[in-house]
Amino acid sequence: MIALLVRFVLGPLVRAVYRPEVHGVENVPLSGPVLLAANHRAALDTGVITFATPRQVKFLGKAEYFAGKGLKGKALAAFLGGLGYVPVERGNAQAGLAALEAARKVLDAGGVFAIYPEGTRSLDGRLHRGHTGVAALALATGAKVVPVALTGTENLQPKGAKIPRLAKIAITFGKPLDFSRYEGQDYAPAIRRSVTDEVMYAILDISGQEYVDTYHKRPSEGAA
Repeated sequence: MIALLVRFVLGPLVRAVYRPEVHGVENVPLSGPVLLAANHRAALDTGVITFATPRQVKFLGKAEYFAGKGLKGKALAAFLGGLGYVPVERGNAQAGLAALEAARKVLDAGGVFAIYPEGTRSLDGRLHRGHTGVAALALATGAKVVPVALTGTENLQPKGAKIPRLAKIAITFGKPLDFSRYEGQDYAPAIRRSVTDEVMYAILDISGQEYVDTYHKRPSEGAA
């Protein structure tokens, strides 16, 4: 019920208020497993992707967000679930594997999962080297990878702003990438690196960002 309210009530309301420019939405396959690989400019990117994509999208979310007690905690958990968040524990050695497994379950069921290959928000506006988790998922599940470029979302909630502001934002969906030619080679590090780089260059092509071939350092807690 919450998911339906988010999709058919909150979604249209948000689009009417913020009027985002959406390009290439026809590039998102309407059936089968799809991996949305996006650049990451702001904390609100997840909401923008959710409200712009024609299918329900799943994302990873901190398990602690779902562990709140009382009515408020339950309401937050229900809302996050409606937005498409999948709870995953973080901060331990098995966190990365748990995240990939949660994403794989969504894709194996024929769903849509969104991932930020950079691993964290870009604080300098540039597109940074991608981590190979996006390749591992695409190769293991056979999902089509749709590159996604977000523009202007960093202006929605600048540092210090408690509520989102009106800002010109755009989301562009690129042509889907098919990596079936690498079937059976999903554990080869060189193949994973090659696939990841191809995905990142596809994002670069539609985002127009400057590319940096180094990983972005994860910002500390409370950073913008």
